[in-house]
Amino acid sequence: MPPLRDAIAGQVLRLVGRASGDTPFLESTADAGFFGPESASWRVHGDFTSMMIGGVAALLLQMLHPRALAGVWDHSDFRHDMTGRLRRTARFIAGTTYGSTDEALALIAHVQKIHDRVAGTLPDGTPYSANDPDLLTWIHVAEVSSFLAAYLRYRDPDFPVADQDRYFAETALVAERLGATGVPKSRAAVETYLAGVQPQLLYDHRTHEVARALLDHRAASPAVAPFMKLIFQAAQDLLPPWAAALHGVRVAPVSRPAVRTAARGLGRILRWALTGSVEMRARKRAAELGLKPAPPELSVHAQA
Repeated sequence: MPPLRDAIAGQVLRLVGRASGDTPFLESTADAGFFGPESASWRVHGDFTSMMIGGVAALLLQMLHPRALAGVWDHSDFRHDMTGRLRRTARFIAGTTYGSTDEALALIAHVQKIHDRVAGTLPDGTPYSANDPDLLTWIHVAEVSSFLAAYLRYRDPDFPVADQDRYFAETALVAERLGATGVPKSRAAVETYLAGVQPQLLYDHRTHEVARALLDHRAASPAVAPFMKLIFQAAQDLLPPWAAALHGVRVAPVSRPAVRTAARGLGRILRWALTGSVEMRARKRAAELGLKPAPPELSVHAQA
């Protein structure tokens, strides 16, 4: 591998690579997981740059829900571990997308155990729990709608609407396995859901502090700092107008083209450098072993 490509790949591995205690994946040969190589999910989740931009945008969206914010405020070291939160989210998405069914279920079970410990009371006395099905649906929709929006902007603007619908239908499986209910499974249903949930959202001093902890977080190394600054700028630019208004984000019209052009350039560089990405390794593994997705009765309807 050329030195520059190796250096870039090494920095990405530092950012989202496996850490001690992480649940492993891509080690089982049982099957090709919930979705398989021909799925919309494998395509959307395979572009590292758009997933990072969408992931940051998703966090900014999620924290607008008071119960989601409370879980972060009360049960995480958000002021010092935002990079760790991004890494853990990235690994969960990668594992449930590209891992085998048993590996994906192990990751889901691990998250459910964490959720069992996340509960409390809002400042107004309202109880909350990370296992709340409605809250799980919000977290999921904020996440996948942001991933797809970033993919459309920075990887494939011509991704067919039918495949966009298929993406939402596929990823709903993971949310339902976690305990979400009423999960929207098409682009139109997601838009309707987001419109309906907006009256529940707010921005206050706690939202401001969590958002600043994310956007002002120091990069893991000086080499990564410019990359992360661009990711944060592109993520704020990706927010739906109503969410940007709540956050008070005002991206100057003259700066938008520069941010988007730079992010597209970054995407081309990273696609060149990441020859050993999770998606590529999963595709190679599936092809070499002849792995197929889990049968529908297991991957879609059965309960863990």
